[in-house]
Amino acid sequence: MSEQTLQKARPSKRSTGFSPALSGSNSIGIHLTLGIIGFVMVFPFIWQVIISLSTNAQVMSVPPTFWPGDLQWGNYVTVFTKLPFLDQLGVSVSITVIRVIGQVVLCSMAGYAFARMRFSGKGIILTIILSILMVPPQVYLIPQFQIIQTLGLLNTVLGIALPGIFSAFGVFLMRQIFLGLPLELEEAARLDGANPFQIFWKIMVPLATPGISALVIITTLWSWNDLLWPLVVTTYAEKMPLSAGLATLQGSITTDYTVMMAASVMAIAPVLILFIILQRRVVEGLAFSGSK
Repeated sequence: MSEQTLQKARPSKRSTGFSPALSGSNSIGIHLTLGIIGFVMVFPFIWQVIISLSTNAQVMSVPPTFWPGDLQWGNYVTVFTKLPFLDQLGVSVSITVIRVIGQVVLCSMAGYAFARMRFSGKGIILTIILSILMVPPQVYLIPQFQIIQTLGLLNTVLGIALPGIFSAFGVFLMRQIFLGLPLELEEAARLDGANPFQIFWKIMVPLATPGISALVIITTLWSWNDLLWPLVVTTYAEKMPLSAGLATLQGSITTDYTVMMAASVMAIAPVLILFIILQRRVVEGLAFSGSK
């Protein structure tokens, strides 16, 4: 074998681009930066848990106490004496389930229609729907209240949930999901004799599961944190969701921050567990919707 052939067979030192030491230092720097950013984002929740296990004297102390000596688990018990917590939890769950089911059904069907079907005025109708995103919710707050009052749905779960069963953002998200799916699948199903509803329900919906999961978690977070509308249409504590119930713990003169933080931790827990379970699907759905 000639010397020229041996030189070609040897690995080139310049092929890697970066030396191992430089690559390792970059990796350490990136992980350190991400770790700091992650700690900054998680710290408010950690501080909330610490306050929920403290006393009011420790919360008000200067300098602040970063870790309570004796953990005050009784603050979580006090929540049930100051709030109808279980009733409000049931209201929050009911509202969230109604809104999630409504948005998954309506937004997925509307998104599929705007992505695949041809009908006159499709662009104009889509523009009108998306223009809702530019209107502040406070603008149509009074008309919504008048409609709910006329229907006799004040202080009811349906009255709180009804305005949120449709979302312009959900339509846009599902439209992007369906646009990213192969058109050949629909054509093959159409040749096999499937009607439009069968194509949508049996073929497109299973393929759009990541996007639907993203819509579910986004709707859940929005519904669980909704505060203004429940305060407008409810006047009884047991008819309020947790978001409105927590707001009533803030007094006009003094506030028991330890009990408020304990109630907040318990209110956050169900949504946090749901997000941990569906985290991967949420990221996949949002990434897939933006790839078109």
